Amino acid sequence: MFVAGLGTAVPPYRYTQRECWAAMQAAQQFRELTDRSRRILKKVLCGDSGIEHRYFVLKSLDEAFDLSPDALHSRFLRHAPFLASEAAERALSDAGLQPDEIDGLTISTCTGYLCPGLTSYVAERLCLRSDVIALDLVGQGCGAAIPNWQAAEALIMSKRCRRLLAICVEVCSAAMYLDNDPGVLISTCLFGDGAGAMVLSDRPSDRGPLIKWRTSASVTCPEHRDLLRFEQRGGLLRNVLSREVPVSVGKYAEQVLHKVLATSDVPFHEITAWVSHSGGRDVLVSLEKQLGLDPAALCWSRWVLREFGNLSSASVYFVLQAALKGRAPDGWWWVSSFGAGFSSHGALLWVSGNQREAIPPEG
Repeated sequence: MFVAGLGTAVPPYRYTQRECWAAMQAAQQFRELTDRSRRILKKVLCGDSGIEHRYFVLKSLDEAFDLSPDALHSRFLRHAPFLASEAAERALSDAGLQPDEIDGLTISTCTGYLCPGLTSYVAERLCLRSDVIALDLVGQGCGAAIPNWQAAEALIMSKRCRRLLAICVEVCSAAMYLDNDPGVLISTCLFGDGAGAMVLSDRPSDRGPLIKWRTSASVTCPEHRDLLRFEQRGGLLRNVLSREVPVSVGKYAEQVLHKVLATSDVPFHEITAWVSHSGGRDVLVSLEKQLGLDPAALCWSRWVLREFGNLSSASVYFVLQAALKGRAPDGWWWVSSFGAGFSSHGALLWVSGNQREAIPPEG
């Protein structure tokens, strides 16, 4: 399987963390919080969280505090199909393909629910063929991108599809919640809205660098499910975020990495680029320590975190795009994501500007 095209999209409205702090102080919900909770919000929004800006579908931050179930659902319904389609159009343009050349569509999200799912709306907006294989994937949280690509690989390897659009879209501003729990408060300060899309193909593209999917692996640990997940309260999605998450990310990311490297016979030192989900400042520090990486290794993830915040499942699309635009060295690239479950995923890519001649042997 090959990556033939890549596209990302964010809403037009960008806000600094300090603008978010100012809006937070003006909200009615802020006055209902404890002094400790207010201090947590100020520390994260005005301190060194690794985030400078976030993009939201909100024309005004005042809209963020309309937290009724109907308002949040309407926000997701209005904006998720648009963001997903915009990212997909850019991926198709990058691949030099028309919509009628797409055989499959997989879309992941965790910030809203539609029935029929997002694939119905996106297929309509893109004018995909009526016989496209469409799969809506839900409940995988921030880690969903790699499982999405694994599903795409299965469709391509089974010859059910030659070319497939794989999309992750999150309207995190449609899944907001405020109470005095530190995990809830920190989540409110981290997440932004955005979408990423890939055209995945059974053959290499003749445009841009060659990106070949080699293999992948996942680890799911239900015993740690309560570390990171959504729960329902009063008809709203409430994010559960434990302080143990950064340590767990490092631990399980290492397991997945070494499993894939062992089965692929690729030495650790031959990895030339690290493309990791930008989960947060402490998450990236934990990855560095657990994997023994130089801080510069995660520069693309830190850049995405700084400019966009945590984009949940769409993050790794942005990091991969940043690495490509930043001319990261050719060779083996490691892509990792993690999220609800607790789950950790990793994929090994071969990236080269030499097109077909640079594909390594399968052994």
